[in-house]
Amino acid sequence: MFRGDNQFSFNIEDHELVVDNFAGGGGASTGIELAIGRPVDIAINHDPDAIAMHKTNHPLTKHYCESVWDINPVEACAGRPVGLAWFSPDCKHFSKAAGGKPLEKKIRGLAWVAMRWAATVRPRIIMLENVEEFVTWGPLINIGSKEQRPDPARKGDTFKSFVHQLRQHGYDVKWKELIASDYGCPTIRKRFFLVARCDGQPIVFPKPTHGNPNKQPVNSRTLKPWKTAADIIDWSIPCKSIFNRKKPIVEKSLNRIYKGISRFVIDTDTPFIAPKEARIIQHGKYLQYMPSNAESLVASFMVKYRGTNVGFPMTEPMHTITAGGNHLAEVRVFLIKYFGTGIGQDIDQPLHTITTKDRFGLVMVHGNAYRIFDIGLRILEPHELFAAQSFPSDYIINIDHTGKKYSKAKQVARCGNSVPPRLAAALVNANYQTPINIEQVA
Repeated sequence: MFRGDNQFSFNIEDHELVVDNFAGGGGASTGIELAIGRPVDIAINHDPDAIAMHKTNHPLTKHYCESVWDINPVEACAGRPVGLAWFSPDCKHFSKAAGGKPLEKKIRGLAWVAMRWAATVRPRIIMLENVEEFVTWGPLINIGSKEQRPDPARKGDTFKSFVHQLRQHGYDVKWKELIASDYGCPTIRKRFFLVARCDGQPIVFPKPTHGNPNKQPVNSRTLKPWKTAADIIDWSIPCKSIFNRKKPIVEKSLNRIYKGISRFVIDTDTPFIAPKEARIIQHGKYLQYMPSNAESLVASFMVKYRGTNVGFPMTEPMHTITAGGNHLAEVRVFLIKYFGTGIGQDIDQPLHTITTKDRFGLVMVHGNAYRIFDIGLRILEPHELFAAQSFPSDYIINIDHTGKKYSKAKQVARCGNSVPPRLAAALVNANYQTPINIEQVA
């Protein structure tokens, strides 16, 4: 059900304005709304697709589909006070993920728009979110005729100037790195947050509310168990077998899968067993090898296609989601109770491409031996990725307010660039006037 297909009138005469610059698909706006109990008043983004998703889910907000530099803060605010201005400028030119790509001054300088708002409408609180490398922001130097790179001799100089100018405008300024999983988000996404305020009130960074259940208590405080990858998996979606595919899985990916099976299924004392809905045997051609009373289970873990990390268990939060997407996949290992004697298996039975000795594929679960029967693999769907970022389950991601459908690629792009709403809510809740308890509304 759509939340609205029009801009609705909203009485903003009797409260401070809340503005979300670089609004994207609405992660920060959703978190702010959770914290203050009402929609943000103004959202700005140059990307029509991002604004369309934001408008679909935040119909009471006034939207500007323009560059942040084309917005005059004085005109946009029309004389009303600004309580909170949120900024999430493009981060790819600071991130480690940028690699060796050439850098652009106009993108690296987007954060300066926060100074424009500070100088013209003086928001009571300014919050800026970015990657942790933001503190290294410095001037660029020419490399060759067309490329530019950060000047290593002036690393962090621009960031220091940015902070100095905020202080010159009368703001107290502090910053810190926060990890989303510490605040109830099912992802370990780490982000830099800068908070500046000019109202004389203290800047507060929220204390973690969630943590690793196996490492309690923390500093004599018992935290809630963190949200995990298993919490966001849609177990009703089948996993296609990795064997006999029309387009075979590349060897590098197979190696990651096999290493993950060894680490997270075979060689662990506590393999994660998926819930009942994932235990359906999906591959009818293998049923002839199973007794019709066979006891089956499904073990599962996450595999990563990027970096040196093979994957991670379902009992951990999701690793960071990127705008490119398609780098996180679920592996389901189908298990059948083992009654063999360890003498091997026929060459035409399942998994002969892995081993000809069935004892290699034995998995112990609660003291009982199970044999690997099949292995399934699938890329995570957009709605699972949005859930990992802690978006509400009713957040509309596949269609906009005009009825236009989004491709999966565009959905994933909105997710990978998003601020985890519950993380934003925790920071706003700790600093904004008359905060409410987000646990009651999440």
